[in-house]
Amino acid sequence: MSPDPSGGRRIRRRCVRFVETRGVTLYLIRHADAGTRDPYSPSDHLRGLSEDGMRQTARIADRLGDAGVTRVLSSPYPRCVQTVEPLARRLGVEVEPQPALAEGADGRRTFALMTALAGTDAVLCSHGDVIPEVIRLLRITGTVINGQRGNAKGSIWTVTSDGESLLTAEYAKTPRKPDAVLR
Repeated sequence: MSPDPSGGRRIRRRCVRFVETRGVTLYLIRHADAGTRDPYSPSDHLRGLSEDGMRQTARIADRLGDAGVTRVLSSPYPRCVQTVEPLARRLGVEVEPQPALAEGADGRRTFALMTALAGTDAVLCSHGDVIPEVIRLLRITGTVINGQRGNAKGSIWTVTSDGESLLTAEYAKTPRKPDAVLR
């Protein structure tokens, strides 16, 4: 089967729009390390970050502190809020609790939130059950997924936008150890 010739033109138009508008970037972060889940605890939603997770938050803030981010949104769960608090402090913005990013949220709601934010440089912090569904929705709606896929704690999906459409997504881990290389 030959490729659809209009598909190539559509992608080129989206890329030109991205360059002309300077482009916008959303950073979808899985919360940093929070230790081990206790499936029998009724208060697991209150679990905060581990020591490794706290170290990861500093590296996330270092990595995104100069990225032009103007909003920081997070699942209301403490482990997500704690993940992005150092970055929000550095940027001088408040962490905005967002139920669409909470554990167990419908990935379609999270995707809709990201689409609504397509004109804003923003960080969104969510959970390991939500992010894979969002990436699946990005892929099936035409976003180009570059490189490897993953969902490690503290990882960052960088999603570019032209202000209207979500164009590309790329995955990178955030290491727990201070001397590790960011990839």
